[in-house]
Amino acid sequence: MRLLGGAGMELTKTVKIQIKLAAESDGDLLRQAMEQYRLACDDTSHYVFNNGLVLNTTKLQSALYRDLRTKFRLKAQMAQSVLRNVTARYKTVRTQLKQKPYRYQDEDGEWQTQTKDLTWLWYPIQFRRPQLDLVRNRDWAIRKNGSFSLNTLDRRITVWPVLNHWLDYFDGTWKLGTAKVLARGGKWFLHISAAKEVPDYEQKQTAHVVGLDRGLRFLGTAYDESGQTTFYSGAKILAKRRRFKKLRAQLQAKGTKSAKRVLKRINQRENGWMTDINHQLSKALVDRYGSDTLFVLEDLTNVRFATEKVAKDRRYEQVSWAFYQLEQFLTYKAAAVGSHVLKVSAQYTSQRCPHCGKISKQQRDHQQHEYRCVCGFRSNDDRAGAMNIQELGRRWLNGTAKPKYTK
Repeated sequence: MRLLGGAGMELTKTVKIQIKLAAESDGDLLRQAMEQYRLACDDTSHYVFNNGLVLNTTKLQSALYRDLRTKFRLKAQMAQSVLRNVTARYKTVRTQLKQKPYRYQDEDGEWQTQTKDLTWLWYPIQFRRPQLDLVRNRDWAIRKNGSFSLNTLDRRITVWPVLNHWLDYFDGTWKLGTAKVLARGGKWFLHISAAKEVPDYEQKQTAHVVGLDRGLRFLGTAYDESGQTTFYSGAKILAKRRRFKKLRAQLQAKGTKSAKRVLKRINQRENGWMTDINHQLSKALVDRYGSDTLFVLEDLTNVRFATEKVAKDRRYEQVSWAFYQLEQFLTYKAAAVGSHVLKVSAQYTSQRCPHCGKISKQQRDHQQHEYRCVCGFRSNDDRAGAMNIQELGRRWLNGTAKPKYTK
């Protein structure tokens, strides 16, 4: 999702369509094109890494376009797509690095942070999974009979969708872009990017203000303007992650080639499962509160859950949940229904008493998951955090541009 300079914002989604091929030979053509495309992306990535991390597609086209066409036999638009794909991947990694700064203790024992950039990479980004990006109306198109025409290195082929859940995105209100061809579990898929302009969110339309505290014991704790609290438990999530962790340890201990192959599948399975959970939670929040809702979240950039107070064998679960992904999912799902996500400072949101405003570390009991203030206020600590976050959202509505708590 991106802003459009006063005209609203662009909502982007990926439409996933399972397809069936007309013949096995068509599958051979797709596999050949996917492998050549992958090799071209990998080759381009090495060039980017070894030449100052240049991410300007015009400069890359001048240096690499001819080789991409001759060395990998790519069509013109496929070669252009390789350059866009590689630069986009590096920009994504750059954003991810910025979200996870390096933490260290200085000479005085104080914790410091240092923002990471692409120079922190030791190796070029690798493209291991075969895929093929096709440009709309050049390398892929939909026909009047409902089939799709796809380009390969040798000729165009016709494929058919298995289901019709995607038809709403082809009604003319969505702008369709690149189609990725993927093969998984013996099945073929098209992942098509779709964009739609939605109006800007205006403060005056707000009907609900929801503070969302993100964590692990509760993946989300939501507190709204009516004083209602909703807890989204993370207990089963933690248990399953520990099973994944144990299974990985067993496979790593074996160290065989077959174990490494299984380990790769396990990692992919866990990542897919985490993505699904974040989709479910963000959808549940949007379904519960609907349109005209201001979802208020802590800005977790440069924030890392303190691990020095967590047992070493539990630190993996404590720091590695995809909170940023949840934020992204909630942002675009909220925008789709006319709601908005506001990020506020995370400073003191877990230490402040929502009743009297006193800020003290000692008032939060991590072991009992309770917040107790000298004023008499007592509550679940995640709920107290959500209440403080919700209050910052109300301050924003009342005219404070960047609300935060200070001692």
